[in-house]
This record gives sequence, structure tokens and C-alpha cells, in this order.
Amino acid sequence: MQIRTARPDDSDLLIKMLKQLDTETSFMMYEPGERSATADDMRRRIEQWERSGSLFLLLENEGDFAGFLCASRGEPKRIRHCAYLVIGILKDYRGHGYGSMLFQKMDQWARENGITRLELTVMAENERARHLYEKMGFIVEGKKERSMIVDGVMVDEYYMAKLL
Repeated sequence: MQIRTARPDDSDLLIKMLKQLDTETSFMMYEPGERSATADDMRRRIEQWERSGSLFLLLENEGDFAGFLCASRGEPKRIRHCAYLVIGILKDYRGHGYGSMLFQKMDQWARENGITRLELTVMAENERARHLYEKMGFIVEGKKERSMIVDGVMVDEYYMAKLL
């Protein structure tokens, strides 16, 4: 297993992994079949992340992707020190410490790049993810009530942050 930054030529495999994630969990943003991004769209997004000074990490296993963590850095000067995080790990790779490894690699990048605030949201029912985030130093700052509808049910999200 290897953690590395995404490259534009990763776009085909990345889209494949994201679509698989959409079918494996209801805790990601997109429902199965809803994701419309193409490999070309993803290639452009990766190039944009690179230009903006953001980070996109991939968890790679023998040529396939098993997970990701992206840290989207604020572009205006007033929020350039902040990064919003999204993480996803395929079902077969959860519970093996890979999430912690991705966060550790991202923390190192954040410290080296002047990021002093990390932010994310998590569905209130996603206790496993919330536990990981708390273990990595995030705290709940607030709650977005009824912010999503998942399988016909209103779901709350927590705002979480970590100050470096």
C-alpha cells in the first residue's frame, strides 16, 4: 500500500474508485449513479488542485486506488490558511489504519504549506468516521440540522475542525 499525490493521468482509475465508493456507503455525498464527472473532468480538477496549492492524496494498492483524501485550500487571502477535507476509503480497506495514515500525511503537508485550520463535515450517524476525526485531533464546532436527505431520511451533519 502506498500513499501518493494524484496526477492528471490518474483520472480514469480515480473516477472508477469514486463510483465504487458511491455504491459502498451512504456516507459520501453522491448516491449510486449520480456522479456525472468524466475522466476529462477529473483530470481538469486535479490540475486545478495542483495550481491552487491544494492536496489530493491517493491510497494505491497494486495499481488500483483504495481511497483518497483531498484538502481544498481556500483561494482568497483571508482564508488561504484553511483547507476543507474530504476522505473516502473503499470498504475492503477500512479498519486497517489507512485513514490515519492519510491524515498524518495531510497534516505534514498542511504544516509545510501554512495551513493552520482544517475543516470537514461528517454525517451525525457516521460514528466510525467521527471517531477517526476525533482521534486525529478534530473537534465538533457545530451541527447542521437536516442538511441532507439520505434514503428519504433527514440527516444532520457535524462541522468539525482542527487548529494547527
